[in-house]
Formats: sequence, C-alpha cells, structure tokens
Amino acid sequence: MKPMSNFEKRFGKYAIRNISLVLVMFYVCGYLISWINEGFLGYLTLNPHAILFKGQVWRLVTWLIVPPERFDFWTLIMLYFYYSIGTTLENTWGTYRYNLYLFLGMIFTAAGAFAMMGFFYLFQREVVAAYGAEYFFSQLSTMFSTYYVNMSIFLAFAATFPNMQILLFFFLPIKVKILGMIYGIMLVYEFIVGYVDPSVTIANRFVIAASLLNFAVFFLTSRNMIHMSPKQVKRRQEFRREVKKSSKITRHKCAVCGRTEESNPELEFRFCSKCDGNYEYCQEHLFTHTHVKHK
Repeated sequence: MKPMSNFEKRFGKYAIRNISLVLVMFYVCGYLISWINEGFLGYLTLNPHAILFKGQVWRLVTWLIVPPERFDFWTLIMLYFYYSIGTTLENTWGTYRYNLYLFLGMIFTAAGAFAMMGFFYLFQREVVAAYGAEYFFSQLSTMFSTYYVNMSIFLAFAATFPNMQILLFFFLPIKVKILGMIYGIMLVYEFIVGYVDPSVTIANRFVIAASLLNFAVFFLTSRNMIHMSPKQVKRRQEFRREVKKSSKITRHKCAVCGRTEESNPELEFRFCSKCDGNYEYCQEHLFTHTHVKHK
C-alpha cells in the first residue's frame, strides 16, 4: 500500500465513510421523485447549458440522484451488487482513496458534459440552432448519469480482484475479470458504432470517455493495489486494526495485572508511595500488591 500523501494526511479525515450506501440512498431519492413527479427530474439533470446560461448551479450536484433506468426487480439486485463491491473496494483501498476515485469519476463526468456542449457549439452549431439550445441540451443531459460512474466502479473491482468468482444470474460461476473484459469490449463497441442519432452518439462518446478516463487514472496510479485476493484483503484489514490498537498510548497501567484505562475504563489507577519507583496499580491491586524495594 502506498504511504499517505500530504494531501491525504490533511484532508483524509473528511472522507465519507460507507459512501456506497450514500450513493444507494441517492438512487432511492431519485426513484421516489420519479414516482411522485417524473417531470421534476428534468430540473436536476447535468445540463451544462442551463448551468451556464440560466444559473442553475444546483445541477452540478443534483444529477447524482437522477436514476439511469426505471425501477424493477433487477434494479434492486444491481443496487445491492454495487453496494457490496463498493464496500469491498473501500475496505481494500481505504476510505480516502475510494472517495477520491468516486469524486474523480463525478468530476470527469461533469467536465465531459461541458466539453460536449463546447463541441456542439464549435462544430455542430446548426444542429443546436435547429432544435433550440435549451431543448437540445436538456434532452442530451439525461445521458450524463451515475450509470457510467457505477460501471467504472465495476472496472476497478475487476482490476483489483480479477480472479474472484461471482454467480452470474445466481447460478453461473464466472470470474470477475471475464465480466470486466466483456464490459470493456461493449464500451469500445458502443463508442465506435454509436446510435442512429448522431447527436446522441457524440454525447454518449463524451460520457464513455469520462468513465474510461477515471479508470485509466486509477490503473496508472494504483498498480500496487490491484490483483489482490480476498485473503490478502483480510490480512490487510487485520493488520490495520492491530496497528491502530497498538498506536493508542495509555496513560495508566497496572503493574500487576497489566490492565489499562483503554481495556478497563471502569477501573481507577493510583501510584503507590511505598514502592521505589513510579509503579501504578489498579484499584484491585493498590493495597494487595507486594511493595517494590530497591536495595
């Protein structure tokens, strides 16, 4: 594992623990809004035109709760799957690095949306004018969702645990690296072939590029974290717990039983004035111990 950078030492304490659960709760909020008033989601999407020209800056954040697909049984399965692999990555990489990976994916996606708008204004201005900028970018903004952010999480998981097996459709055992390669091929195919509508194809390429850029940054900067087995992850977690436990400095320790204020906070500790030296005892051994005398 790489040592902590100065940036991590300074800001690591602000990392959001169990951030995968936070993302799942965002999805829940998005689905609730879609059931109550689906049209309201149009005011939450990552629409760069509305952000720049209408001052709707909340869209820089609210797009995270826009669900990428309609709710059904398989949605529950996928939410649980992404929660489980996200939690595993957080335990493996550490909360700070996992937060950084997710936030980079979100930043790249937002940057991709603005880059897409700039591309259309520079090279496809007549298309924008034909539909009207407000309508045109509102339609394309729905493509910039957390779907590809989640897919980048899966790619990172496949790179970290390539030989882990999962049950595809609950009965077919398959290694994660195989699914990762299949998904990678699908992304490349989708990027090259595109859709019938050329405008949708262009927008989708920006989304895919942002997703792959996030994974590329991870792969190039975190090679020492990939190809880990579950046993290695368990050993790393146990090591961290032992280091954390041993790093605690105790102020009081009984010279007889060895108990401290950390292990037994209910005990009181006192120094013995009759012992030669600074010997401290818990309340149970303060009056029953043999006094230490140096001749």
